[in-house]
Amino acid sequence: MSHAVPRFIVAIPARYGSTRLPAKPLRQIGGVPMVVRVAQQALQAGACQVVVAVDDPRIAAALDGIAGVDICMTRSDHASGSDRLAECAGHYGWADDAIVVNLQGDEPFAPAAGIRAVAQALAADDAPMATLATPIASAEELFDPNVVKLVRAASGRALYFSRAPLPWARDAFAGDRHVLPQGTPFLRHIGIYAYRAGFLARYAGLARTPLEQAESLEQLRVLEHGHAIAVRLSPEPFPPGIDTEADLQRAERWLQSGE
Repeated sequence: MSHAVPRFIVAIPARYGSTRLPAKPLRQIGGVPMVVRVAQQALQAGACQVVVAVDDPRIAAALDGIAGVDICMTRSDHASGSDRLAECAGHYGWADDAIVVNLQGDEPFAPAAGIRAVAQALAADDAPMATLATPIASAEELFDPNVVKLVRAASGRALYFSRAPLPWARDAFAGDRHVLPQGTPFLRHIGIYAYRAGFLARYAGLARTPLEQAESLEQLRVLEHGHAIAVRLSPEPFPPGIDTEADLQRAERWLQSGE
């Protein structure tokens, strides 16, 4: 069942300081700064407004003159991208029911269809937040703690997110942990979110929670405080985000082979 694409805003948190990849938003892929590529994907998805929430004038300068992209200078001490976007929502005075898609600033190849899909997932549900998932293809992926897994209810809402292999196929894994059993819904979380703008301020004000801290997964704070997260399967694969020098080199190769 397909839903019409609602009006949505894309907000891109772009922090200058990254421990693993300094000046990450300005690192070039195919001669174009990463943050510019991300903003271009958001425009391609059909957002009614594209805002890059920056904490450094050097990022703002890289985006200067790109038609359709607003730049919001935010504080440098935000704990998370969501906190940065909450400041943005206050700055622009977005309506409480406006759909805001949080597109990470290190996702230069996020497919336009995926950006639209997370906005649709929120519009089709009365949860205050939505995200995407994709089927896991291998046992290696399932057992990798860097791959975030999720389980969801029959309603399509998230039950839990974890770095551990979830769900645990008891009988199958008792015999062999190298093969995924058929028929078990193993899902990988894709880190793109949509929220209603009115929830952003509430989200930023939620106290950190034990499960969030144990797993180092910010979205668990939402579940632990009793709020729902709608989950939809992504219509297209999301290439991996850029976190390290090796990721940057892989992105260059991917771009050369794909264009």
